[in-house]
Amino acid sequence: MTAEDLSAMGLLLAAHGERHDGAVNHGILWLAATLRSLGVAGDVAIGFIKGQPSIREGVRALRCDDVLVYPLFLSAGYFTRVRLPQMLENSLAAERHRRFRILAPLGLDPSLADVVARSLVAKARRCAMAPKEASVVLLAHGSRSDPASRLAAELVATKMQRRSLFRAVRVALLEEAPTLGGAVSALSPPILVFGLFAGEGLHGGADAPRLVSEVGRGDVVFAGTLANLPGIADLIAAAVVRAIASRECAARDTCTGLISRSAPALATATP
Repeated sequence: MTAEDLSAMGLLLAAHGERHDGAVNHGILWLAATLRSLGVAGDVAIGFIKGQPSIREGVRALRCDDVLVYPLFLSAGYFTRVRLPQMLENSLAAERHRRFRILAPLGLDPSLADVVARSLVAKARRCAMAPKEASVVLLAHGSRSDPASRLAAELVATKMQRRSLFRAVRVALLEEAPTLGGAVSALSPPILVFGLFAGEGLHGGADAPRLVSEVGRGDVVFAGTLANLPGIADLIAAAVVRAIASRECAARDTCTGLISRSAPALATATP
């Protein structure tokens, strides 16, 4: 991999975003700045499905014709599998010279479980907990209509459980069972609750800490979310380097072909 290979590729960080007043998405801005400093692509831009800059504006901000799109989502659910490809295709009228490839989302990266585990081990020690005596609850969105969020969270939990770093690792969901209260009641304290949310929006910035507070137990500690988590930038950088090195990013591929082939694959992608 040469510097020329990296500089010829643009990187679009595609995230959900927030539209409410005062929403600034600090975590995504920090992540983009970090990736720029690492030099993993010729240019790095941000695009939000909801909020500003939009996906189209993010694409237009990139100078490179070859663009990798990295979904900052925790699963291959509706937004990653359907909405993001739709929004990219809607940008094609003015961007026919572009060649896009949508990578697997953050939540399906094989290294994510280790990044989260290292953070929680450090958090446990800061809270005077022995990690092996602590239980972990991974709080994710969930959906009654699409199992993708639950399956992605369970995959991370299973990988972390296999490392035997904690007493137990379980999943709780916002929109389906098991709830946070149910998951906490089934575990031995102390308990660390970690939000599998990539931004500081409604769920990661408000719902997760509120739900932990409502549990009302001093032995249940909110351990943060993926926003600003150490190691995420390196994880994304490694994914980008792998993608640039692969033949799948060859310039002969067309933009429409890349989008149409990538989107269905996300539905069954596994680390």
